[in-house]
Amino acid sequence: MNFAQVRPVVLTEDHTHSACDDCGARTISVCSAIEDRDLAQLSAIAVHRTLEKSRVFIEEGEAASDFFNITAGTVKLFKLLPDGRQQITGFAGPGHFLGLAVADTYAFSAETIEPVRLCRFSRPRLRALMHDFPALETRLLQTACNELATAQEQMLLLGRKTARERVASFLLSRADAAHPCGHPQTELRLPMTRGEIADYLGLTIETVSRVLSRFHADGQITRIATDRIRLTNRAWLENLAAGNLTGA
Repeated sequence: MNFAQVRPVVLTEDHTHSACDDCGARTISVCSAIEDRDLAQLSAIAVHRTLEKSRVFIEEGEAASDFFNITAGTVKLFKLLPDGRQQITGFAGPGHFLGLAVADTYAFSAETIEPVRLCRFSRPRLRALMHDFPALETRLLQTACNELATAQEQMLLLGRKTARERVASFLLSRADAAHPCGHPQTELRLPMTRGEIADYLGLTIETVSRVLSRFHADGQITRIATDRIRLTNRAWLENLAAGNLTGA
């Protein structure tokens, strides 16, 4: 893919004060494996970009030549079906590191669903950096393991859970992904459309809207804004997601 077609905006070329110094996602991304004193080396191999909404920056099947670290905004990950339709397989936000493919080509596509900032690292240059910083390689391995666990959870979500359990699981995962500090969270943003949520959960738009409306009417969630929700009764949602309220 030709990145000239994406029309990115270069955020910085100043390596005396690196973009890594001010990155809000640094503490929750793989970059946290690099000590502050060594940030200049990391920043020197990164290409910092801003992409507008609806920009595809990873295309399934293309040569996997780069890694991408999301530092702001949200992207959807998807695969193309033989008939041209998309199947959304996940959403990635600040701190997510994309492109950890073992093959020579990308196994999925990635598209921004709102303005996004990211860092692009070429594979050869990042591998060279890992040689100097073994902790970075360890963190990348942990990230790859987390991706496998997420894929297994998605299979369970689509294969065994009811519609209400799927939506509850999704809301909980989005809340915790926004604040990956280990403590249960109660607020989340939903920058994606209802259609994108439905695609990811293997449901219809009508079903997703109906379940969310029921959660709201029953006082389990509260709509703070168009794209923001508070989990008013997180414990109830956790029980539902775990399959403990099938008769409720």
